[in-house]
Amino acid sequence: MSKKKKSKFFYIFWTIILLFIIGNVVAYFLMKAEKPIEVQTDTVQKRDITEIVTANGKIQPVTYVKISSEVSGEIIQLPVSEGQMVHKGDLLFSVKPDLYIASSNSAAASLQSALGSRDISLASLKKWEAEWERAKGLYENNLLSKANYDDIVNSYTAAKFTYTNSIHQVTMSQAALDRASEDLSKCIIYSPLDGTVSKLNSELGERVVGTGTYSGTEVMTISDLNHMEARVDIGVMDINRISLGQKAWLDVDAFHDQKFVGTVSQIANTANSSSTTEATKFEVRILITDKEAFRPGMSVTSEIETRYRTNVLSVPIQSVTTRLKALATNTTADVKPPTASEDPAKAKSTESLIEEVVFVVNGDRVEKRLVKRGISDDNYTEILEGLQEGEEIVSGGYKAISKDLEDGKLILVKP
Repeated sequence: MSKKKKSKFFYIFWTIILLFIIGNVVAYFLMKAEKPIEVQTDTVQKRDITEIVTANGKIQPVTYVKISSEVSGEIIQLPVSEGQMVHKGDLLFSVKPDLYIASSNSAAASLQSALGSRDISLASLKKWEAEWERAKGLYENNLLSKANYDDIVNSYTAAKFTYTNSIHQVTMSQAALDRASEDLSKCIIYSPLDGTVSKLNSELGERVVGTGTYSGTEVMTISDLNHMEARVDIGVMDINRISLGQKAWLDVDAFHDQKFVGTVSQIANTANSSSTTEATKFEVRILITDKEAFRPGMSVTSEIETRYRTNVLSVPIQSVTTRLKALATNTTADVKPPTASEDPAKAKSTESLIEEVVFVVNGDRVEKRLVKRGISDDNYTEILEGLQEGEEIVSGGYKAISKDLEDGKLILVKP
């Protein structure tokens, strides 16, 4: 190989090596360069905020009565139908009375027999009382033997006991007649209120079981549909925020694009969960102010206004996130949050490891700012401390706020 060719090959070789080194250096610095985090921003503004508790439930009448028969038997009259209006005192249904008529007649006959026995006992008592009065005088004058006198005294005493017993028999017979008459009167059932037959469970000719011994047959339900309420279940975390008289907005599934107004009228003191595996719920009743053709059992979603703030500093609710506090230099990696089993004084003195923060835009970087929140609605949360009106804060996206952003991070604001 000539000397000229060797020199050319030498220059090409070192040129390739130099380009390779330069490429690696450039790639290294490109990799080391900080990439900005894309975010959206908003401004700290004063707004009106209404805190709302949402719950689901059913529409029910304020007043309704489940009608059952107190006596057992066959329904022989049922002049009402489901959905029919009835007035207080109207006939709802009647039960076949034959058995109860017979019982009433038997009780009446027993009473008459007891009255007759009482009269006989009274006559016998008067007779032996007269005999005793006469025998007493003869015995005191030694004109009657003691044996005969004692027989008369014993007969008089027995007559008194017999008469007393007959009075008790009359009382018992009268009570039996009253009971039989009462059972007979219960064969006819009248409406206890003005309302609507909202539910009819039995038919003409059907047998019903009385409520005297068993739970009985629920024949129908009478409801006052002029006054309706929403019965909703509130979770244990929200129940303490509910109080009587609070305003509520009701969204009834059967009435599209229409909201109704109501007020909280009753709050349960005891949870209604029937199992330890179910979430703890408390029933809250909301009296519906608006009048509409509601039907019992309609599904409803309520929004109860619990607290209200006017013209307060606020930010989008997603702008507030949490971060772990930086541990002090004298702490170790084994530091753990206090537990309920630890000494209360020690647990109280140990600061929480979680802090609420908002990222404030400072040029092309962000500043982590500690904040104290107040109430929140569906979109915004009140800021009590940490921000000033007009400051620009990061409002999105979710991953950037919840995970990526830290104090001093480079950002790129997207429109």
